[in-house]
Amino acid sequence: MPTVQAIISTPDIERQRAFYERLLGAVPTNRFPADGPAFSVDLTLGDSQFGLVHEAGTDLSAPARILLSVEVDDVEALLERVAAAGGRVLGKANDMPWGQRVAHIHDPDGNMVNLTQTLSR
Repeated sequence: MPTVQAIISTPDIERQRAFYERLLGAVPTNRFPADGPAFSVDLTLGDSQFGLVHEAGTDLSAPARILLSVEVDDVEALLERVAAAGGRVLGKANDMPWGQRVAHIHDPDGNMVNLTQTLSR
């Protein structure tokens, strides 16, 4: 059965790793190579996995075309921690008609991340 894993290319893998660990509690599960500067890091977040790969030539000025959407327990609580973790809040959280509270942020490289919270019905 096919599976999909998002992999984020970054010129600063340690900055990105620290952001996702601090803000969302992502846990590193694999690192290559094991010693020295990392080329790739796999992270687990809940029941999902994603990766970071060091690519010095990543053009951070190019428009983002991929969006990570992360279901969290409390969007508002995380928004207060985004800047300290190295990201940027793009606006306040909004309640959506499909039953989610959603806020948009950028990670340290400017990648779009949706923080979503299921609203009680």
